[in-house]
Amino acid sequence: MSGVEIPLQSLVPQRISLQNSEYHQMQDGMGSETTEEVEPSKQRVIYINAPQPVKYCYNKISTAKYSLLSFLPKFLFEQFRKYANIFFLFISLLQQIPRVSPTGRYTTAVPLLFILTVSAIKEIIEDFVSTQIHTSLSTKYIQMLRNGTWQRLLWTQVMVGDLVKVVSGQFFPADLVLLSSSEPQAMCYIETSNLDGETNLKIRQGIPQTAKLLRHEDLLDLDGVVECELPNKHLYDFVGNIRPSGRFAIPLGPDQLLLRGAMLRNTKWIFGIVIYTGPESKLMLNSSTAPLKRSNVEKVTNTQILILFVILIVMSLISTIANEMWTQWHVDKDWYLAYTELPPSNFGYNFLTFIILYNNLIPISLQVSLEVVKFIQAIFINWDLDMYCAESDTPAMARTSNLNEELGQIKYIFSDKTGTLTRNIMEFRKCSVAGITYGNNEESEHSFNDPTILDNLQNHVTAPVLREFLTLLSVCHTVVPEREYHEDGSETGRVVYQASSPDEAALVKGARNLGFEFATRTPQAVTIKVNGKSEEYEVLNVLEFTSTRKRMSVVVRTPDKKIKVYCKGADTVIYERLDEKQLYRDITLQQLEEFATLGLRTLCIATADVAEDFYEDWKHTYYKASTSIQNREKKLEEAAELIERNLKLLGATAIEDKLQDGVPETIANLAKADIKIWVLTGDKQETAINIGYSCKLLTQGMPLLIVNEHSLDGTRETLRRHVGEFGDLLRKENDVGLIIDGQTLDFILSDRHPIKRPKRKKTLKYALSCDCRQDFLDIAISCKAVICCRVSPSQKAELCNLVKHSVKAITLAIGDGANDVGMIQAAHVGVGISGVEGLQAACASDYAIAQFRFLNKLLLVHGAWSYARLCKLILYSFYKNICLYVIEFWFAIKNGFSGQILFERWSIGFYNVIFTAAPPLAMGLFDRICSADSMMKFPALYKSSQNAEYFNVKVFWMWIFNSIYHSILLFWLPAISLQQDSAFSDGKVGDYLFLGNFVYTYVVVTVCLKAGLETSAWTWLTHLAIWGSIASWFLFLTVYSHIYMIVDLAPEMLGMDSHVFGCSIFWMGLVLIPFMSLIRDVAWKAIKRTMCKTLKEEVQEKEKLHEDPTPVVLKLTKKRLTETARLLRNVFTRSSGRMPTAVDQPPPSPTPSREKRLSSKCDGYAFSQEEHGVLTQAELIRVYDSNKEKPEGL
Repeated sequence: MSGVEIPLQSLVPQRISLQNSEYHQMQDGMGSETTEEVEPSKQRVIYINAPQPVKYCYNKISTAKYSLLSFLPKFLFEQFRKYANIFFLFISLLQQIPRVSPTGRYTTAVPLLFILTVSAIKEIIEDFVSTQIHTSLSTKYIQMLRNGTWQRLLWTQVMVGDLVKVVSGQFFPADLVLLSSSEPQAMCYIETSNLDGETNLKIRQGIPQTAKLLRHEDLLDLDGVVECELPNKHLYDFVGNIRPSGRFAIPLGPDQLLLRGAMLRNTKWIFGIVIYTGPESKLMLNSSTAPLKRSNVEKVTNTQILILFVILIVMSLISTIANEMWTQWHVDKDWYLAYTELPPSNFGYNFLTFIILYNNLIPISLQVSLEVVKFIQAIFINWDLDMYCAESDTPAMARTSNLNEELGQIKYIFSDKTGTLTRNIMEFRKCSVAGITYGNNEESEHSFNDPTILDNLQNHVTAPVLREFLTLLSVCHTVVPEREYHEDGSETGRVVYQASSPDEAALVKGARNLGFEFATRTPQAVTIKVNGKSEEYEVLNVLEFTSTRKRMSVVVRTPDKKIKVYCKGADTVIYERLDEKQLYRDITLQQLEEFATLGLRTLCIATADVAEDFYEDWKHTYYKASTSIQNREKKLEEAAELIERNLKLLGATAIEDKLQDGVPETIANLAKADIKIWVLTGDKQETAINIGYSCKLLTQGMPLLIVNEHSLDGTRETLRRHVGEFGDLLRKENDVGLIIDGQTLDFILSDRHPIKRPKRKKTLKYALSCDCRQDFLDIAISCKAVICCRVSPSQKAELCNLVKHSVKAITLAIGDGANDVGMIQAAHVGVGISGVEGLQAACASDYAIAQFRFLNKLLLVHGAWSYARLCKLILYSFYKNICLYVIEFWFAIKNGFSGQILFERWSIGFYNVIFTAAPPLAMGLFDRICSADSMMKFPALYKSSQNAEYFNVKVFWMWIFNSIYHSILLFWLPAISLQQDSAFSDGKVGDYLFLGNFVYTYVVVTVCLKAGLETSAWTWLTHLAIWGSIASWFLFLTVYSHIYMIVDLAPEMLGMDSHVFGCSIFWMGLVLIPFMSLIRDVAWKAIKRTMCKTLKEEVQEKEKLHEDPTPVVLKLTKKRLTETARLLRNVFTRSSGRMPTAVDQPPPSPTPSREKRLSSKCDGYAFSQEEHGVLTQAELIRVYDSNKEKPEGL
């Protein structure tokens, strides 16, 4: 239930009733908006430390596709979206009409029921296995205040109104209101990367009235109610009140809301009260029902089945009309037909008879073969040890098998950044101090291990600069130190750093490792230990980082009573504020370029001395700006400019945003397969660009189009200008990267739900508007790489849908967080990253893998193999059925279109069940284009499946016409050979079944040999399937010809084996007729492999000869990009909306100019911090005193 359906005064304990009476008197007295009574149906009222009068939903979440009640209707709907199943249901019903079916009443109904049963079992197993991911969530524990004590209970036992304790590193089990925490003023840090993709930590703060609830006894004494809005999907909006007993209502807002899916970080513990649980939590309200996805191959097959059905109707009409004409010709003159005693059937009956006779043109066995093959293919994916992550003990999981072949056709990949491409772990990797580079190479496992810097600190000419550099790193930040404790409560002697910015934490840790340890923070000062000696720096002012300033500074008074400005920030803003005389300007620029080439995030480090009298004047200016009513932010920036000038450059830092293992190699490999990768992230633009370079999605020298506009008109104009610049190259792949900024944290693009939000850039929102959509799409698909920054989850899904429906390409979305669920569900194929604590993406996905690098094998091997195998299976299934059942049409020409069948009815039934069942299964499970090693080594092999070369309308009908051609030979050649009516030397002749078994044998042999002809990789199972199928028919004919002696079945087949096997014409035809049927196929393959050999065939031949196919692959896949690159240099001109490339710049000089460096911003800068939070960074550091003990929250 989502609201209160009863008055507040009823169904509550006496203590609460007294509170309510006080509460109503207070309302009547105040009469304000804050205290006026709200209709119970429009709010939720939660009683603190009392039973809830309303039963709310349980905290149990399930992403199961089916429930006990919904299984049957959902399953039947999904199955009967397949036209083949509708057709066979129709045939089954027709067969129940008396005297209509020539093949019996249940020959279609029983197989159809079997197919549906197999499909149902498969769906149940897959759904059960996929929902086991949620079992791990159900078994998580949380501390709840029950019966006066803390109890460790399961998440599923959490209820609305419970008081819970969450400790650092735990996810919030439900939506909570923050009451108090271990930090000063009830603050806490939370990580929301699982919700919005942002890497920096955010601060939430409880209200002052509950901040002192530091023990469970304090919580037990809390009386009153929490009023809040009904559950809704607005993640960043919350309105509520808390009404302690006998007091005024205290407002609650988003700063007190802790959402399910977020994690508590850098905070020892928090107390909270549960307000929304399970399906009513904001996270779950933002998730949508898993869509029923169908593969492109299935859609094409469905369309062709419709066409085949039309052909079947036409054949039935032709046969019915021909039967009418034949009957009219013979009804009077051929007395032995006994039409006077048994009148011929009418037109309608005959028409239905022929529909049933020809119904097997559409293979009923195809569905069960597909279900079995796809299910086992999914097991192959699950069992692949190459996609097993030992670190997290997580194998790959195919949560559905219906999309296996779709993995082989991916053209666009939409990837999240945080947690998918990166680990969100920052490491201090390199630095430049006084023109000297320090740090290990990029291959080292350790973050910073250069002993030279320690030596130079002792006895080098740059030692004073080094000392100042390291002092700045340990002082200029907003990090809070905490003492680390053992489990028994004793101190370990180590200091743990709590930071909202992972970049700052990396720099402070790096300084500590070099002997400059940040030890203590108080509201007024910081203390560092330099080689064991304490130094205290008084923090006078903090000039905060913003995305506009791109820097942060602190004004400090040093131990020797001097005032200094310590500043760190992006090179572009630092260099503009340097003093004219700089010793290391040019060499530092060169080193920054080197760091950028390695994909590292850089910061420039600078300092300035401040005179005492200047500081006194500036301090008053800054105070006036900080208290200004109008344009406060602008005036603060202007005040900061006054003191952040004439800086002295000390050096630069380089931080690595640790990528997941194998990400650059995977992206490079997928790019070789012509797969375009779009990175959609909620993170800042600079961070995203930097990761683009780190993971090799962007390359040095690649032109970048950066679209950052602030209005719809500006966006429209910029997009149309770039469309014109592309010219003839529009909608063709160019070596260009597109960077576009989105509206952060905006889940609803329409204006129907106006929500007050922080001011954000909205370029992508405008680009996705109707009149800009096509221009944006044209530009995006013209670029090799696309990075969309600060996008909301709804925008991720919308972008995915835009490409999915407009480009008509197969898309894949991969992510690890709840903010990626919409994108994962919108794409043709959704892949979730499992093996991490946040499993929302994995639960909503079609396939789950532990790391991004496993996408390589999932697509290039399993995807390509599954696509090729299933295409062959489908084509072969239609081929073998048409090959046999069109013969009934040819036979109708001989029998006056009477509806007489040529084959014995159980032989017809066993054709798909026994005699031709194994070859398609063998092809669908064991055939392969090339070896797995070759598929991984040569991604160009993926293009064949990606471009649907194995299965399309043309290929489908080539197989159909080939099967018709084979059926003509397989019927008419035996019929002609038996025309003399004397098949034996003693003058005996055969009946229609004698001819039928001739033809049936030749069909079985031919279609089995055809399977061998189409098989690329033979295994012993393939041999068993093909030769075993042929042998099974001969064995069946031998046994079945004598079954009538035992069972009253098939009397017309009695002794048929001796008739057929005793005829010399049969044995001659067994050699000649399959040969004549397949010789054209063999010749076609030989000519094609000789004259028009494909890359696949080249690699197959090299593998067969055990030779390295690399030279052949390189020769066939070599691209000539010189002309394109030349054109691009001429097309793109410098503009403010684009990041210039190296080709725009003059030839490099030994000392690059400042202007050159400032125009090439390809390295980004290392800073990621919450802006416009509940507390400013300056306020944050003023409330901490690390000398004080923190409460334990017992």
